[in-house]
Amino acid sequence: MVQIASWHQIQDADQCAIDLKKVAQRIPTDKVRIALIGDGAPWLWRCMKEAFPAGREILDFYHCAEHVHDLAKVQLEDNSFKTLLWIESTMARLFHHEVGYVISDLKQMKSRNEEAKEQIRKLITYLNNNKDRIHYHGDRIGGYPIGSGGIESANKFICHTRLKRSGAWWLKINGNGMLGLRCSIVNGTFESTFEKYVSQDQAKRFLWTNA
Repeated sequence: MVQIASWHQIQDADQCAIDLKKVAQRIPTDKVRIALIGDGAPWLWRCMKEAFPAGREILDFYHCAEHVHDLAKVQLEDNSFKTLLWIESTMARLFHHEVGYVISDLKQMKSRNEEAKEQIRKLITYLNNNKDRIHYHGDRIGGYPIGSGGIESANKFICHTRLKRSGAWWLKINGNGMLGLRCSIVNGTFESTFEKYVSQDQAKRFLWTNA
């Protein structure tokens, strides 16, 4: 995996879809393999698939594990060894694409209380909605990432360290401007980005002067 570009913006789902399509136009999709990693949010899959229809959809392994842990906490909380054993065996089965078996077992699981019953229902729904995106063993063999760690790291390094300082607050337009600069530094395009800004600023000053 080689990071060739970083792009971060404060925006809604519709604008994200538009910008991802712009990104797709600059990538030779016939020469590279595209991995689309998400946490299960429907709007995110929609945006990514519209831009990269041939991309391989992968449910983030660690987000999936969080959902499994949420159920284990309320269903098996009295037995730590049994909890660990169930979590590891469930994640191993999901890793090897045995989603159907996991769902079948969940449907037969007797809930210990109403909270556990709700968590079982939620996990079944979550796995059903994303079963075609759970194929981690094949992803590993194919050299695809199965987690969004690289993305989360970029969020922290590029965005959070600068924009989320103690006491900081931003207008949307200024926040996106700073994100643009931060991304250009990482991408090695700062000089050309700054030159473009200077040229635009000079053009505005010329128009104001001759208005």
